[in-house]
Amino acid sequence: MSLGDEGQTRTRLPDSGQDVYGGARRGGRTSSRSLVTVVGVVVLLIAAIAFANRGGDDSSSANGSADKPNSAPTTASGTKPVRGRTNGIPTGFAHDQQGAQSAAANYAVTLGSTGMFTKDSRHSIVDSLYTPAAASKLQSAMDGAYSSDFLGKLGLDANGNAPQGSTFVSRVVPVGTTAQQYSDSTAKVAVWYLGLIGMSGTNSTDPVTSTWKTWTFDLQWSADGWKIVTDTQKDGPAPVPGDDKAATSDAISKAIKEYGGFTYAR
Repeated sequence: MSLGDEGQTRTRLPDSGQDVYGGARRGGRTSSRSLVTVVGVVVLLIAAIAFANRGGDDSSSANGSADKPNSAPTTASGTKPVRGRTNGIPTGFAHDQQGAQSAAANYAVTLGSTGMFTKDSRHSIVDSLYTPAAASKLQSAMDGAYSSDFLGKLGLDANGNAPQGSTFVSRVVPVGTTAQQYSDSTAKVAVWYLGLIGMSGTNSTDPVTSTWKTWTFDLQWSADGWKIVTDTQKDGPAPVPGDDKAATSDAISKAIKEYGGFTYAR
């Protein structure tokens, strides 16, 4: 998008005869548009346990100290974020406010990954990231949400696999975090992120698109580190789309395979 001398906004549309992914039409984009947020929707089923284990005074400043500048909520601290990984998931976040924010960012990445679309991987992720009480109630709800019918609408088979020659994309890229509440035992952390979702392939009718959302986690400290008690999502804040030309399906598939993700730190 660019601004002309007249102050009017101009938006670049696809070149004539060059529809994204060979003519794919966006339509209403009902199921897949909210794909990245399916976890946040499902967890509403366990809202009753959202604050069950919360304790202490959670009215602490989001910055943890009144003398910290308010202008630096997203500046990097330089503190090492984690000690290692367990089953591919970053673990060992510090027992402090920075550790809680780092945990929330990396948990958003994991929960927004393609691993959530296969049953065994999803169960492992939920058991690893949530408190035992939350995980036990969430597993069956998750299985119901990721039904064969739902996966089929996304172009995946009943096991969550993409068709041969296609690449299913589901990624969360955190932009910043903020601790809305913090105590020694609990934390409420919001993660602002860019999500990528869709199917990359020559026959895809649902090309990879981006979405902006905020994912808020209620965390609890346990012997195993920070665990999720409950989480919710909301749209935005979304910037004005740029004047970028959409890539081809081959370019998107190649990029997804070549560019790995990061371990995020507050």
